[in-house]
Amino acid sequence: MTGLPEVVDAALTLEDGVAILRFNRHDVRNALTGTKLADEIVTVCEWANACRDVATLVLTGNGSAFSAGGNVYDMQDRKGMFGGTPMEMQQDYRSGIQRMARAMHDVEVPTIAAINGAAIGAGMDLACMCDIRIGSQKAKMGETFVNLGILPGDGGAWFLPRAVGAQRAAELTFSGRIVEADEAVEIGLLMEVCPPDDLMPRCEDLARQFAAKPRDALRISKRLLRSGQRMGLPDFLDYCASLQSLCHTTEEHHEAIAAMIEQLRK
Repeated sequence: MTGLPEVVDAALTLEDGVAILRFNRHDVRNALTGTKLADEIVTVCEWANACRDVATLVLTGNGSAFSAGGNVYDMQDRKGMFGGTPMEMQQDYRSGIQRMARAMHDVEVPTIAAINGAAIGAGMDLACMCDIRIGSQKAKMGETFVNLGILPGDGGAWFLPRAVGAQRAAELTFSGRIVEADEAVEIGLLMEVCPPDDLMPRCEDLARQFAAKPRDALRISKRLLRSGQRMGLPDFLDYCASLQSLCHTTEEHHEAIAAMIEQLRK
């Protein structure tokens, strides 16, 4: 599977192992509901898992926002997934934006969120679903659901504590406040912040660094990081030994060892 999947509300590119998905619904600040973006993120994650040419996936937004999350106008009008009976809405969440959360959690390659502007509500949660978050100086982030009398139905309450710790996640969730870029770095929401014009070059450079590594080891390393969140140490160590024995038999390992020994001999 090597061809790019078709996306409508975003733009997808692949070059030298680095896939970049740019959300292209600036008219609604790249909202994840009322657009095709959540479904297209699922499609791209599944494609990245199946396509061996993909080593790293970068998510970013075109326009002024990374993503505004849920469409508040649809909430007001009780349209789409925000209409119907409680059971119908529950199913819409499960078959809609929660599919995105599952796909982001299951994507096998490293993921980088290039946060160009506001990442609010489910938009912030999407950023927290990525392995690494780098923000522009214009980035603003907020777990703002409580301000609207709702909660993070996309699964954000699972991802946020893993990004910033339980205590800070509680404060952000209960206050619903907006965090500016510099504070976001201080509390771990962002790994680093850079000028707007430097955001994509920095993220692409980091993605290329990852993509230059042996591809199988890269995917398996991410699998280990995910597994370590849910496994006890004895089972995890056994799992590590099994996967390590697999890595020792790969051609990329033999080539890397030969290259290192050759370098040491110089």
